[in-house]
Amino acid sequence: MDFQNSHSITLGDKLRQLRDEKNLMQREVAAVIEVDGAFISKVENNEKPINRKHLATLSKFFKVQEDELQTLWLADKIRLIIREEKLGKQAIQIVFNYFNQQ
Repeated sequence: MDFQNSHSITLGDKLRQLRDEKNLMQREVAAVIEVDGAFISKVENNEKPINRKHLATLSKFFKVQEDELQTLWLADKIRLIIREEKLGKQAIQIVFNYFNQQ
């Protein structure tokens, strides 16, 4: 995945895309990680986060790199933390600059 051009994709978006590509129903994906279909719907609609432990299983099931799902999972987590913060964008820029200097 080209992370430079994935600025607006969420893990839920990616999971929906992968499920659609395989013409699967939400309940079929839910069975893989032993949750109900309603939970997968909420994940795909970015209403609920998925547990990190499910990412390895989903990456194998969809035949994608686990790092791709892990990165989107972490990005979602960061978004959830800063979305209500007035200075969130500025804080992210500082962190971005920090890692670019490493």
